[in-house]
Amino acid sequence: MQILLVAEKLFAEKGFDGTSIRDIAKEAHINVAMVSYYFGSKEKMLESLILSRTSDMELQLTTLLKLQVDPWEKMERLIDLYITRVNKNRCIYKIIHSEVLNSQRNLSIQQFNEVKLRNLNLIRQIVEEGQKTGQFKQDIPVHLLPTTVLGTYFHFTNTRIFYEEMLHLKTDRDFDNYVKNNLIPYIKQVIKALLKNENQ
Repeated sequence: MQILLVAEKLFAEKGFDGTSIRDIAKEAHINVAMVSYYFGSKEKMLESLILSRTSDMELQLTTLLKLQVDPWEKMERLIDLYITRVNKNRCIYKIIHSEVLNSQRNLSIQQFNEVKLRNLNLIRQIVEEGQKTGQFKQDIPVHLLPTTVLGTYFHFTNTRIFYEEMLHLKTDRDFDNYVKNNLIPYIKQVIKALLKNENQ
């Protein structure tokens, strides 16, 4: 895990191609052979890193699904979970978007995609609960909900310099507070508008 934490930091700072196994070993204060022993290659290390950071989302979604609360409450908690998690772990999500989605990268992302599909199925169950109670409309493209939630967040963070200047966000704390107090409530409003059964 220590090796993965160091790799995550360096991949985010220097990119996957710009980081060598020697760089990782030096930063982690280990022998280069240990990286090969545990992971085999830099690509396999990246795969392990991504899976270690994304697989526990399934457990959190399963716990959320079992809560005895209203479907709206579950959906709001889901958005809180997604955005808070991504905002806290910006490094790994930067790596995922720049490396995993790079079609030229020779990575096995089957396990990653399987985790995403299972997570999507859990979100679908929350939507189905809302549909059964008549709170959510029927024609909802569930597969686009994470795209709407995370796409809004990533656009905001990828154009951070623009928003920092426009909104007078001087520090990381100011930025994180804006995400928590303004961006998340806005995303919840958008999702509510998409889901709400107007005929109820």
